[in-house]
Amino acid sequence: MTKRYFFNHKKRNFSIALIWIKGGSNKDSPEKRGINKILCSLLTRGCEGFDKLELSEFIESFGAELNQDVFEDGISINIKSLNEHFSKLHPLLDLIIEKPIFSEFEFEKVKKSSIDLIKKDKENPFNVCFEKWRKIVYSNHPYAFNTIGNVNGITNITYHDVLTEFKNFRNREKYLISNNFDVNGEELVTINKRIFKEQSVLKNYSLNKLNICDYVINDSNQTIIMIGNQTCSRKSSEYLQLKVLESYLSFGMSSALFKLFREKNGITYDLGVYYPVRVENAPFLVYLSVSNKNALFAFKLLSSLWRNLLLNPLIDREMFLAKEKLKGSFLLSNQSLDEILQRNIQLISYGIQPISEVELNSRIDEISSLDILRITNKYFKKPFLSISGNKKICLEIKNIWKKNFST
Repeated sequence: MTKRYFFNHKKRNFSIALIWIKGGSNKDSPEKRGINKILCSLLTRGCEGFDKLELSEFIESFGAELNQDVFEDGISINIKSLNEHFSKLHPLLDLIIEKPIFSEFEFEKVKKSSIDLIKKDKENPFNVCFEKWRKIVYSNHPYAFNTIGNVNGITNITYHDVLTEFKNFRNREKYLISNNFDVNGEELVTINKRIFKEQSVLKNYSLNKLNICDYVINDSNQTIIMIGNQTCSRKSSEYLQLKVLESYLSFGMSSALFKLFREKNGITYDLGVYYPVRVENAPFLVYLSVSNKNALFAFKLLSSLWRNLLLNPLIDREMFLAKEKLKGSFLLSNQSLDEILQRNIQLISYGIQPISEVELNSRIDEISSLDILRITNKYFKKPFLSISGNKKICLEIKNIWKKNFST
């Protein structure tokens, strides 16, 4: 049974219904990586009363949108339309997840498309470098693998396998949220807070005691560097502390990374922090790409910044600016109804009580520079490094890394 929620967020002339199914690519079996991505694609390719073409034409006739995506922790499917058409369209979500057609012809098309997409991803050295980083950080944990899967896994998947996986899918917890009363859901603000069990620490998934460096050779004039570690769950009280650190490092032209690499030295064309929301230990990594001639200098700068984070607390001005930018980023994400609904239903599925803007800002204000120093030493004292580039440069960076971080 799907748990339903209504989120009354101002009057708009359009409505969205979004369903979140608990369990995404983390439900893939090791020998069939990518099966949930295929399953998700097939769900939106026809359901009871509509084949693929009829479903597409019916939705488009109202100027509506149907979208789906697979994450490590869940599957998201949503439908969006003008208010006057919503009552005709939102029931499709129930048909899609309960009574899909699962055409064998469509399965073969989706399977081929998945393999083609994986091959295309491997043409991008950035993606290859990230895949390498995930492997050394997470080993055999589901977060080590692309949600699309891998070629060997997808090749092993049969039509019968998808039908079997759907039986598992039907038993997963499902949550639906909308800004329209027609969904007949419980109003979000009235949810009993006692049903949420907030946890400060989640089960540790093999935090590697040994920091590791690995590299991938590419023939371009580009060197890609990724450094970081797995951190904590979204349920953890340390989540917001890491968000403040992310803000300090990468939010805007006042960020530490921008000022160091672009403003002062002008040597990078792509840099930032990757820190997604996860129900288990989330990855936190700094990434940058530079030309080969600037690679060693860039890594020395990054190493210096990293050591400084481990040794010295942020000063008051830096903390204040990082917090204000973080608050601003949350305000910006509240302008999009799609983002609001996605965030709220995802948190609910994780067992986290959505909180008000006032309470969120209060929690951010309570974070101190010593909190930031503590978490940097907890998670980043022994970072993992992945490099993509010329072999000689990769080996030189690896040697520098060993001197600075290897123990």
